[in-house]
Amino acid sequence: MELENYPKATAILRGYTYEEAMLIIRVLSEFKHFIGVEVTTNNSDHLKIIHDGKNRFGDKISIGVGTVVTVEQAEEAIEAGAEFMLGPQKFNDKIFKLAKRKGVLTIPGAMSPTEIFKMFEMGADIVKVFPANCLGPEYFNQVQAPLGSLPLMAVGGVDQTNAQNYLNNGASYVGIGSKFFEKSAVHQLNYERLMELAESFIDSLRVE
Repeated sequence: MELENYPKATAILRGYTYEEAMLIIRVLSEFKHFIGVEVTTNNSDHLKIIHDGKNRFGDKISIGVGTVVTVEQAEEAIEAGAEFMLGPQKFNDKIFKLAKRKGVLTIPGAMSPTEIFKMFEMGADIVKVFPANCLGPEYFNQVQAPLGSLPLMAVGGVDQTNAQNYLNNGASYVGIGSKFFEKSAVHQLNYERLMELAESFIDSLRVE
């Protein structure tokens, strides 16, 4: 996957059943690559979700893996079809080398300017600033003042009310977890309601 094709927003799928995750992927695929999907490794069916999601909807949505902490997890997810990988922490050389060899984008986690700089130095395509809500939107502009313009993703406490604020303050991307959809709509597999929620969120991100 090329960096220029990475979507502005990523929906983080953690704690969903296979059926729930596949429905969310179906819903978000209707928006033609506007939002990507991160399937975390602590979903018991994460490899099957990535594989089946890629096979059924891969022409309409980008699907990757999240909460990658070992090279083994990275290898399995890439084999299943992941186009990008995120972690809550720094990636090691083995993960970076594997991803580069396979053409997969790397989005390791960092918090301080030193950590952010180090991850880009090691080869990160994007750095996930986590938890963003502990730092605030203004942090993104502040950290880039001395380091220069960087592709940073805000993750942690991001929702419809503040996502655009992060983007306006220097974040290039946002990642949204459980606040993207209502739990009841997900558990009830309510396609119509999930479409309404997705449209509302996407409309809020299209306001410049």
